[in-house]
Amino acid sequence: MAGFDHQPERAWDEYDWERFLQQQDHKTEKYMELLERYLDDPNRDQIIAREMGWTQLLEKPTPADSFEEHSLYRAAFALTVWIDHMFDQDATLQNEPSAVKLATHAALASAKLAAALSGEDVDEIGMTIAYLKRALKAITLSMDAAAALLREKRIAASQHAVLLQRLFQVRDGIITLIGEYRCEWRRRFGSEGFRG
Repeated sequence: MAGFDHQPERAWDEYDWERFLQQQDHKTEKYMELLERYLDDPNRDQIIAREMGWTQLLEKPTPADSFEEHSLYRAAFALTVWIDHMFDQDATLQNEPSAVKLATHAALASAKLAAALSGEDVDEIGMTIAYLKRALKAITLSMDAAAALLREKRIAASQHAVLLQRLFQVRDGIITLIGEYRCEWRRRFGSEGFRG
């Protein structure tokens, strides 16, 4: 957060965090490029950590975060596994723009959920909401891609029905969490500090 001007006497809300996260988008793009480039390399994690400048990850292993136990994260991760399985059943989907969009944005939603659910700091509720909003956007884009796949007759109606059920489960969970965190923000900081 160095170089990001904010008032230290108040907690950041979701909009402060959203501005900060917009500035961090280029790092996400770099990470995705590195992940694609080194996906099959056995030293992938170390290479990516070095390229991203995450020296703390090179020094010692970090323990598993509690986000992995969260039912919403597990649902999002299961969605990405299901999509991968769908690709395994029909390899031609890997070259379909709508299928690539579906897989990419489902994976991004899972990553944004991991980021949102891994922080338990009370002062970072705004950051959590901002990450959840980004996860929601990614799931919405995945839903658009799923509709395009059905329209283009690239997936069967039965596949689309299961896909939609999984997408809606994640989407509804994100919306519920956003509401809960916004209520918690209001409870802790009052409505005068809330802009949304």
